[in-house]
Amino acid sequence: MKKTLTPEERRVWAERLGLSEPYLYQCMTGFREMEPAKAVEVEVATNGVITRQMLRPKSWQRIWPELVK
Repeated sequence: MKKTLTPEERRVWAERLGLSEPYLYQCMTGFREMEPAKAVEVEVATNGVITRQMLRPKSWQRIWPELVK
């Protein structure tokens, strides 16, 4: 699993997902947290290129404990 995206990759994905690139970046860096249901939608829509763990780096373990390895 790739842990980061280049700025260009973020821009392309944000456009495809109907999100702003700054918002996507802020979620991926932990400055903001995407709603859990939206994070799952993004993960599914990107076939795992962007994961819910990437979008909620500070709290994903608490929300989805079944994903902790």
